Amino acid sequence: MFITSQWQSKTALLMALVVSTAAGVPIASASTKEPLFSSQTTPQLLQPRNQVVIPSGTIIPVRYNKAEKILVTPEETVPLTLQVASNITSSRGTILIPAGSEVVGELKPASGGSQFFAKELIMRRHTRIPLNARSQVVTRTERIDKGVDVRKVLRGAAVGAAAAAVISAITGDRAIATEEVLGGAGVGALGGLIFGRKRATVISIDPNNDLDLTLRSQLALR
Repeated sequence: MFITSQWQSKTALLMALVVSTAAGVPIASASTKEPLFSSQTTPQLLQPRNQVVIPSGTIIPVRYNKAEKILVTPEETVPLTLQVASNITSSRGTILIPAGSEVVGELKPASGGSQFFAKELIMRRHTRIPLNARSQVVTRTERIDKGVDVRKVLRGAAVGAAAAAVISAITGDRAIATEEVLGGAGVGALGGLIFGRKRATVISIDPNNDLDLTLRSQLALR
């Protein structure tokens, strides 16, 4: 009888200890057996502490200091480097992309016009970062007719090589300055398509208003 009472007393004491301990510690569940990071978690999703990510959809204003307008044919692709027009800052005012940073890309045919496709962002100290961004599609045009005043057409303009060839062939003016011509396919690539024509249409781009960029994916800054 004494042994039974002693055993019951010890059992009660042990249960009291368990209850008091459990009161101060969360109750373990089956989920605590799962690893700290699930199998779906990958290192790429864990951003370094010193890395800043600019979200998709952010607008980056750009400018082009070498010309007031750019003329290209609807079919040509032209390499082009733009500059960031103003500082891109965080909500706290920290400069993320400084004004003057370069954006390297191409003007390409798109939906009946021309569109700038960014490829790379070059920031201070020559830091190069892949950039997935595009401008709107520019469909504004200028018609080039035989006898048009070439000086008026080209005033303040940079011209794609193909557009230069078209303008030269239609107007008969061979004196388009080489510094005004952007790289790309020229008269050789157009072949006989331009000869004998009396008019043509070129895309007219205002680079300081038409080419602001929209990020197509998030931009991770180093």
